[in-house]
Amino acid sequence: MSQNGHILIIDDEAPLRQTLARILQRAGYEVTTAESGEMGISILASASFDLVYMDIRMPGIGGLATLKAIHESQPNLPVILFTAQPDTHSAVEALRLGAIDYLLKPLQPEVLLDRTRAALTRLEKERRKREIQSQIESLQAELKKLETGELSTASLRPNPAGGDRFLTRGHLTLDLHTRRVNIGKSIINLPPTAFDYLLVLARHAPNVVDYQTLVSEAQGYQAETREAQELVKWHIHHIRQAIERDAQNPTFIINVRGSGYRLVVD
Repeated sequence: MSQNGHILIIDDEAPLRQTLARILQRAGYEVTTAESGEMGISILASASFDLVYMDIRMPGIGGLATLKAIHESQPNLPVILFTAQPDTHSAVEALRLGAIDYLLKPLQPEVLLDRTRAALTRLEKERRKREIQSQIESLQAELKKLETGELSTASLRPNPAGGDRFLTRGHLTLDLHTRRVNIGKSIINLPPTAFDYLLVLARHAPNVVDYQTLVSEAQGYQAETREAQELVKWHIHHIRQAIERDAQNPTFIINVRGSGYRLVVD
C-alpha cells in the first residue's frame, strides 16, 4: 500500500540509515538520509519534510542540539529520537524540546512503521484543523464586511481576467461561471477552495507559484511559509486525486520542492 510522506533520517551509522530507509521506502514513503546533525539541518533548510527520525548521540551536533535547531525554524515538524543507550534525563529533555517520541535501538520494523503511521496521521489532522480554522476566520471576516457594507455581493462572484468565462491551458479548461474543470471531454467537479487553487496555478502557468502566493490568491489568507506549505499540500492532494491519472506520479501539478507548485499542460 502506497503511503504519503517525506521522511528524513539523521544518523551517523550508515548501515542503520540504509536499513531504516529501506523499511520505510518499501512501505511507500519517500526517504532522504543525512549522516550528521549539520547535514540534516542543511537539508531541512532546502526541502520540505513531514517527519524526522534522528539518533540522539552523534559526533558534532548531537541529537538534542539538532532537535532544538530544527524546532526553532520548523516548530510543527514532528521529530522522533532513538538511542542505543537509554537515559531518563535525555528522554525527558527530548520531549521538553518538542520530540514526539523516544525509541530504543534496535528499532523493530513493525514499531518503526507503526510510529510513522501514527505520527503522519496526527500531522495530517493538525494540518486539517489549521486549514478549517483559517477558512472559518476568512468566512467570518467576509461576513463582517457584508454586514457593514464593505463588501458587495457582486464581488463574491467569479472575476475572470479580461471578463472571459473560460481559462484554458493546453487541454485543461476552467469554467469560471460553473466552476468546473474540463480535461478533454471529461468534466471534473472540485471542492470550491481546490478549484480556486487550480485557478491560481492556471493563471500563473507555467511559472512556479510559491506557497504563500497560492494561499493568498486562492483563500485571501496571509500565512507564514510553513503554514502556507501545509495548507497548500492538502488542496493539491485533492486536485491531483481529481485530475491526475496517477496521483502518486503527477504530470500536471509539479512540486518544486521548497518553492511551490506549477501547472504543466501541453
